[in-house]
Formats: sequence, C-alpha cells, structure tokens
Amino acid sequence: MADYQHILVDQDPPIATIRFNRPKVLNALSPELIGEMIDAMQRLDRDATVGAIVLTGDERAFAAGADIGAMAESTVVEQIGRDQFATWDKLRKIRKPIIAAVSGWALGGGNETAMMCDMIVASETARFGQPEINIGIMPGAGGTQRLAQALGKARAMELVLTGRPITADEALAAGLINRVAPVESYLEEAQALAREIASKPPIAVQLAKQAVNAVFDDYLDRGLMTERRNFYMLFATKDQREGMRAFLDKRKPEWQGR
Repeated sequence: MADYQHILVDQDPPIATIRFNRPKVLNALSPELIGEMIDAMQRLDRDATVGAIVLTGDERAFAAGADIGAMAESTVVEQIGRDQFATWDKLRKIRKPIIAAVSGWALGGGNETAMMCDMIVASETARFGQPEINIGIMPGAGGTQRLAQALGKARAMELVLTGRPITADEALAAGLINRVAPVESYLEEAQALAREIASKPPIAVQLAKQAVNAVFDDYLDRGLMTERRNFYMLFATKDQREGMRAFLDKRKPEWQGR
C-alpha cells in the first residue's frame, strides 16, 4: 500500500480499514485527502484478500466537512476547473461493500462521504448534517440527493435549508444509518459487519451491491447534475464570499442576498 499523508490503511483480511488522519482539523476533507482515500479504495478493490472495506475517522469526527479555507476565495470558473467532485465520484465505482464507521461530527462533505458508503454504523455521539447553507452555499457532493432518497423530501429539505445536524438516534429512526453502538465499540461493530459480509461469496456480494444501487442510480445521476450546477453558481454570489469569510473569522455573517 502507498505511503499516504492524510489517511491510515490497515489490512486485516478479509477486511481493510481506511482511517482519515487529519485530527487537528477534525478530518476536514481536503482535495489531497480525498485523492488518497480514492487511491486506497481502488487498490483494495483490486485486492483479492479484501472482501469489504471500513471507512472511518476518529471518536471526535468522522469528517467535519470540506476544507473551507481552500474554497473561500474560489470563483465559479475555478470550481469547475478543479472539478473536485470527479474524484469523489469514483467512490461510487468501488465494487466491494463499504461500511462507514462514524463517531462525532459527520458534516457537509463528511456526511456526503458517509452516505456514499453502502452502510453506516454510528457511535452514540455521531451527528449528521449539511450545514453549507450557513456559509452561503449548498451541498455539492450529493447531499441534497442522498438525503432525499434516505429521508424523504420534507426531512431532507429541513436539514439542507436549516443546516441543523441530527443525532445518531434520529438518523437511525429516519433510516439514514444501520445501527448505533457505544463510542467504545462502534468501530469494532462496523468491522464485525464487514467481516460477516466478507464471509459471503464475493462475486454474489458485488453483484448484489450493484443491483441494490441500480434502484437509485438513474435518478441520482440526473439529480447530481442539478445539484452540482447550482453549487458552482453560488460561487458567483457575494453571500458565498461573506459566509466563508465569516466562518473563517469566527463571526456571524451578514447576508446581502447578492
């Protein structure tokens, strides 16, 4: 396995665990971290000794969103040219089951990454949300689409438009996640689920995953195009600049509606 700077990879056949490793910034999802995660996923997807993959952070945060400092001064043209979502999209192409083990914050891109996984095991402290509205933008990596699929229109609309996070118990009741475990054992429970799945016939597991995803993929592809276009458009607004600057300055933003 490659020598990564922002993630840790542990192979314990028949499973592997990828851990985000930027604890000082609550595992904020920089382009470099996302690139390393996808590279590791693709390598493990080709490894015949691995039957399932666990993706996790630490007890404080799975991932507390994107790296706002890297986005604050971006323009629409720069966002389109960067095409950060093209790398993220490769997570959908991984054939083997991926289980997110979430503790603490899973916000913004962190929540979107967890929802891209096939199953989610959460600790009692987990909080899921899309707070992008509070900094003048909106979800751009599938948050609007996957929340609507998982929770229905009304609940998804509330989370996207208020930015309010929900607890692990709320997420379980709403069908967003599979189970809640104590913070001391959530990772082990996710790994146990991965081992159970990895004990099944691998080709059947991969084709079954593909078939379940097929229920959503056509609608998802169309919705993601709209979400992505609207996300990019917001980088032409003064409110995006103000929201991100206020976030970095730790002050309340003053919206202009422009």
